[in-house]
Amino acid sequence: MKILNLYAGIGGNRKLWGDIHHITAVELDPRIAEIYKDLYPGDTVVIGDAHQFLLEHYMEYDFVWASPPCPSHSITNYFLNAKGIIRYPDMNLYQEIILLQHFFQGCYVIENVKSYYDPLIPPQVSGRHYFWSNFKIPHLESRIKISRMCGDKDKLGITQGEIRKKEMSKLGFDLDKYSYPAKEKLLRNCVDPLIGRAILDRAIESYNLKSAKQQILFGV
Repeated sequence: MKILNLYAGIGGNRKLWGDIHHITAVELDPRIAEIYKDLYPGDTVVIGDAHQFLLEHYMEYDFVWASPPCPSHSITNYFLNAKGIIRYPDMNLYQEIILLQHFFQGCYVIENVKSYYDPLIPPQVSGRHYFWSNFKIPHLESRIKISRMCGDKDKLGITQGEIRKKEMSKLGFDLDKYSYPAKEKLLRNCVDPLIGRAILDRAIESYNLKSAKQQILFGV
């Protein structure tokens, strides 16, 4: 399959996709893109605006995965608003959903966090994620339980920071050799690789079924 992986980060969703697909990843931050390139040397990596790249190139791919930035949609906005940090939700999310929903002939999934408002377009819900897709998303719970809050030590004497580090190690990434200053944030932004793999498997099933139906319909 030709796969477009948008807002790629370090490729948590992509980690278990293997090397048999033609994957193009789009990441805005050049430093993060360099880490992605090192982790997945066989992928094509584009440093640029994923939102614009989707608009110009979506028709070239069989499967599109997009994980647009989630902070402006997250329930943490209640806390931030109370602190005087006020912002609009980023509507790029819904622009991408509408574009793919109406014009894309392949399979797609757009992933985001559960929002503080009722979604404007109903998603599929799986674990702590919202998914907008044209195929059925399996119900999956992430193995990784990550909280940003660092409190006192728990009754076993383990700090919340140590618990977070242990949980994030389940992602299977070793970022020690990279100089990026916010490695924990990179890991927090990762989709559990097992979830990414399960969704790709379902996308392949859907794509193959659609292709078979077209062959029957057109007698190919």
